Amino acid sequence: MSSVEALRPLDRDPSEETFAVAALRWSIRGLVATAWISTALFGLYILAFYAAAAAGDDISRWNETLPKLYEAHTPAATAGIALHFAAGGIVLALGSIQFISSLRARYPRVHRWLGRVYVLAAFSTGVGGLIFIAVKGTIGGTMMDIGFGLYGALTVLASVMAYLHARAGRFELHRAWAMRLFALAIGSWLYRMDYGFWFLLADGAGHQKNFGGPFDRVMDFFFYLPNLLLVEWLLRSQSRTTSDASRLSLATTFVLATAFVMLGTYFFTRKYWGPAIIAPFVS
Repeated sequence: MSSVEALRPLDRDPSEETFAVAALRWSIRGLVATAWISTALFGLYILAFYAAAAAGDDISRWNETLPKLYEAHTPAATAGIALHFAAGGIVLALGSIQFISSLRARYPRVHRWLGRVYVLAAFSTGVGGLIFIAVKGTIGGTMMDIGFGLYGALTVLASVMAYLHARAGRFELHRAWAMRLFALAIGSWLYRMDYGFWFLLADGAGHQKNFGGPFDRVMDFFFYLPNLLLVEWLLRSQSRTTSDASRLSLATTFVLATAFVMLGTYFFTRKYWGPAIIAPFVS
């Protein structure tokens, strides 16, 4: 189903795998499958909403999601954020496919070409966001500029490293950077998920309209740095010396994350993503 086979400790007979290894493997499968569905829906939503607004010559609708995304007097910023959205939708829709091990094994050429599209889209996403920040800045000011700018720079770095290692045949390093890239790619999806749950559970405490509140400051970095830390933890869990207790802790984390993603996906699809996706077909 995914690259989960790489998580089995080296030189271990599958029939002898411990409960902790099996629990980690299945918890990853559950999270990956749930995340695939959710990010694909979000990617389709981005393409449907933002592309539909642009096609209908009503780009000002972009401001419904975040204020001042579009302003007529900053065409360079508009071009940058348009590139960010268009490429980001492709990244979210395609990213999970690259981790299907059976596709890599049976159709390596398809995997390579989709990979090229994926890393190019991810690179473009990061560049587009950086252009917007450089030209216009974010609504949240300096702190948000730094947080989002670092996010864009890391996305560009991860896309380049994943491509270069693949070209050089360093496939273990390639997979590690591809995992980091995917962790970054889902950041925009998690950003909206986190805000949605925070408004639901805490009524938006710590949020300000100018995105300068204490919760907003945390979110300037929280939507992608924990993802990277989780990937590094996951990569290190593949070692034969990793304890079963550590694997069980990681498996528990993945189960809780899966529940979080399932609940958020249901809520957002019903309220926002679903209506936007089907709108072009019912209007």
